[in-house]
Amino acid sequence: MSNATEYQTDDYSGKNVDFVKVEQSESFQKLMHDRKKFIVPLTIFFLIFYFLLPTLTSYTNFLNTPAFGDISWVWLFAFAQFIMTWVLCTVYVKKAASFDEQANQIIDKQIKNGGDPS
Repeated sequence: MSNATEYQTDDYSGKNVDFVKVEQSESFQKLMHDRKKFIVPLTIFFLIFYFLLPTLTSYTNFLNTPAFGDISWVWLFAFAQFIMTWVLCTVYVKKAASFDEQANQIIDKQIKNGGDPS
């Protein structure tokens, strides 16, 4: 790829895409806003949930109490972290596919308009 504005894939081979114009377009700004609106809350939730286990085990005794039988709350919380990781990963992968589709539509629109992304 000799030019940063050439988008080389099977679908767009040899076609020029002005990524500066794409970045300034309203549809791209909406995509970036939607991505941020999705990623930031998920990241905050993940970090709080992740750091809650060491914080609670260090400063409280609540998780040391038995949940049922010999299994304490700390084991359930730790297991829930594995589940949370898989769930968040699955949600992100599915949502990222829709973001990729939006990005492809923006580029398609820009190519069809001959360089005008709006």
